[in-house]
Amino acid sequence: MLDLLFILRWNLVLGIPDCLSVIMEECVSGILGRIQWMLIIANKHTIILMQTSQNKATRTFMDYGSISQAMDGICGLYERKLRELNPAIRNISYDIGDLYNFIDGLADMSALVYDHSIQAYLPYDRQWIKQRTLRHLQKLAH
Repeated sequence: MLDLLFILRWNLVLGIPDCLSVIMEECVSGILGRIQWMLIIANKHTIILMQTSQNKATRTFMDYGSISQAMDGICGLYERKLRELNPAIRNISYDIGDLYNFIDGLADMSALVYDHSIQAYLPYDRQWIKQRTLRHLQKLAH
């Protein structure tokens, strides 16, 4: 945004010299970058790694800002699959066992969760994902 102000030379209209405008832009960009990184850290950035079949070409990943968003994403993936398989059914419902069967039916699924204390991603297996989806859905129900 500040780049646009500088390119359009609005800084001069506001009485701010170019050199001060560039310094302000660098400071603000740095601060915003740090805030964005802190939010990622605080929310435990999560990457879901998935392979839908034995074919290695089906390997993919999903990137989320938090564990909660990742669990929402997994539930959404299953719900889209249900709608794809049952296009005529308007209101589709499922229980945790159905979701677990979907997760277990994938060739592979794991998670990488950023841990700020060690500044690295920690790996978690399919069982952890199932436990976290259950906990997430229980929170949503209450």
